[in-house]
Amino acid sequence: MKHLINIDNGGTLTDVCVWDGDQFSFTKTLTTPFDLSECLFEGIAKASANLYDERDLIRLLHEADHIRYSTTQGTNALVERKGPSIGLLVEDPSVIDAMQSDDDHSTLFADLIGNRVETFDLSDDELEFSLVQTVNKLTTDGAARLVVVGRDAESERTVRNLLLRNFPRQLLGSVPVLCSWEFVKDANDARRGWSSVVNTFLHPVMERFLYQAQSRLRENKVTNPLLVYRNDGASSRVSKSVALRTYSSGPRGGLEGTAALARSYNLAHVLMMDVGGTTTDVGVVDRCTIDTQRRGRVGEATISFPMSSVHSSGVGGSSIISVRDGRIVVGPRSVGAAPGPACFGLGGKDATITDVKVLLGILDPETYLNGQMHLDAARSRAVITSTIAEPLGISLEEALIRMEDAYLDTMAETFRDLVQEDTTLAAFGGAGPMSACGAAEKAGVKRVLIPRMAAVFSAFGISFSDIGKTYESSISENTRDSLQRNYDDLLHRAERDMFQEGYALDECQMKWTIEEHDANGEVLASRDYENGEEVADSGHNLMLCLDVKKVLPHADLAANDSVDTSEATSTGTRTVRVSPDETQDLPVYVLEDQIPGATAAGPAILEGPFFTARVTPGWTFTVTSNGDLIITDER
Repeated sequence: MKHLINIDNGGTLTDVCVWDGDQFSFTKTLTTPFDLSECLFEGIAKASANLYDERDLIRLLHEADHIRYSTTQGTNALVERKGPSIGLLVEDPSVIDAMQSDDDHSTLFADLIGNRVETFDLSDDELEFSLVQTVNKLTTDGAARLVVVGRDAESERTVRNLLLRNFPRQLLGSVPVLCSWEFVKDANDARRGWSSVVNTFLHPVMERFLYQAQSRLRENKVTNPLLVYRNDGASSRVSKSVALRTYSSGPRGGLEGTAALARSYNLAHVLMMDVGGTTTDVGVVDRCTIDTQRRGRVGEATISFPMSSVHSSGVGGSSIISVRDGRIVVGPRSVGAAPGPACFGLGGKDATITDVKVLLGILDPETYLNGQMHLDAARSRAVITSTIAEPLGISLEEALIRMEDAYLDTMAETFRDLVQEDTTLAAFGGAGPMSACGAAEKAGVKRVLIPRMAAVFSAFGISFSDIGKTYESSISENTRDSLQRNYDDLLHRAERDMFQEGYALDECQMKWTIEEHDANGEVLASRDYENGEEVADSGHNLMLCLDVKKVLPHADLAANDSVDTSEATSTGTRTVRVSPDETQDLPVYVLEDQIPGATAAGPAILEGPFFTARVTPGWTFTVTSNGDLIITDER
């Protein structure tokens, strides 16, 4: 087989993982927020150097069967509220209250929509005039995009036609209008409204980059399309993807990898902690099954689509640590890749945990990112002194200890409520391993698993992805003819879409289900469905669903074998500050130099490929037969 290129684009770093059917090769590069296609192609070029001993971007692009891409840009945009101002136009005024059903939804409503919300009445004799006035008001108030939520699809079409009649097309092109029923068919108005609003908010972030990347691929005469990895674990080409399905897609890759780890190590309950530059993403794998919700949540909003249960918090390696009201606060704002932490030397003026770890001695400025970037400790010292130590009236040394403690507290809060007695914390992402033991200790977790590929683990998890689509259709009446019409319609749509993906439907796997919904669109029951069968009339609304996928070759993790333990080999020591008044010389272990079964007790520093792990006192690490790390609290 040819290569499969998997890319996870984060706010600070972009990870590339290439599989040749047997082995993985991986690398990292700085994210380029001014042009995300730049870091994508730079990452692939760096990966080509690992494969061919010289950079040959064109060769790798042409030897790749598929390029699968996920991004946290949507997640980061929502966490940091960086997106267009949304204007909301609703037919039923009660929808406005329903979309603000609790404090979380109200906060999101205020941040994304604010006062840019108006109603319309189809029975209004002056409807056309009032719509023009309403849209003018919304755009004057700053709405850059409009979402229409009507009682049904016909109401929304009426509004759209009137807007097209009264506004120049160039205006509606610069202020796009999304009709909620066109986007998703969900009887729950508030949920449908939130799905449309969040998709509209995320769309610009994705649109610019994805089509730009496709254009560069065409310039290099690459015929295989760029595939977008989605939050349901499948992939599809850019033109067949929607922005909302990219939200938390990177963490879904991490969950797929975590499920593979759970199978390999026979772990009952695993919490994924994926720590990037801007966010920490937490999800659950229970009995090797990814925890999912039929009606997912994006940030604080409940949406219409299924999603893995991932919670994203604004705490990462580049999260800004500041002083507010006399206390140290972590995130949710991030310095991202540009300017990045102060120690990157790119103009950063805010303190981050990366700066703290450099000054504590945990990160070696000479070996960061496998030596690809030198960190400037002097810049970290200056920034932390001016933004933390001096405002609090404390020494730099005390500031460092208090900042790390605040960071670990904030991180522990992201998963504390999910901890069970048999929980294992799988920590990865570039910033995960260096804080995993400290956060686990605060949350009451006794075992931490750090994969060898921790730094690119979400990109690795994408290797379990297939090309797929999901469809659903509301059954207007429970009759054989109605079911058959809906069945044929979904089959036709799937056949068309998979053909556009490059595959015939008979090459694909299909799974049909029938769902019973209440009047509010909540799922009451779900079961497999075969064409032609009669469905007993329960008095509930019916939804026919189809999941179709073309299975691609997958990587597989070997089962963990028992191995004889031996003393781990240290390559030296590193001076680490452990209190405001004390430093210790801790042994440093290079993961690639250890044999399976190698073990040692903390405190210690472990250097892996593109990551640094800190083993705290009372914890012991062991290298598994797969080359991963299991760190256990022995107290």
